[in-house]
Amino acid sequence: MEPIVVISVLGGLIILLLFSGAPFKPARFVGQAAIKLLIGALFLFFLNVAGNHYGIHVPINFATSAVSGFLGIPGLLALVAIQHWII
Repeated sequence: MEPIVVISVLGGLIILLLFSGAPFKPARFVGQAAIKLLIGALFLFFLNVAGNHYGIHVPINFATSAVSGFLGIPGLLALVAIQHWII
């Protein structure tokens, strides 16, 4: 499947969820978690684009997206530190 199609479908579902709201608590939790994972993936994408000049590359997968999405900028910096000094 084309990446643009996947991104468009996910974006449409997120916008639909934002406008309609979730009717019950578990769906709201799943929706918020999905949005945080998407934000984490975007953080990592922009880090990889900007860090390419400095040799910084953090792979984008479920675990790294979860860390950067749920912890935010400190999580992103922690992933860079782990990538640089440990791995």
